[in-house]
Amino acid sequence: MAEETVTLTIEDDDTTDELTVPIAMIEMLREEEGETPAEIIGDIAMFGLAQRIHGAIHHGQGEPPQEVKDAEQLTMELFEERFGASYGELTGHDH
Repeated sequence: MAEETVTLTIEDDDTTDELTVPIAMIEMLREEEGETPAEIIGDIAMFGLAQRIHGAIHHGQGEPPQEVKDAEQLTMELFEERFGASYGELTGHDH
């Protein structure tokens, strides 16, 4: 099984987590020659986080707290920095 998967390590200041995924999935998601498994999973993580915070702000019940609004703004700035386009431009879902 080890030849069929790749294990990536995610770290913050205090903790570590490992994620094992099929190499075939990574190959299917590769958009550019030389793109590494870590870059591919990083892109997916950024998309997922942007989608979650977008949903919390624009599709949730009630008014979100200011810290969540601030986190959404920063997330979208980091998203655009990473991908060179806004979340709305890449997903067709803009408010």
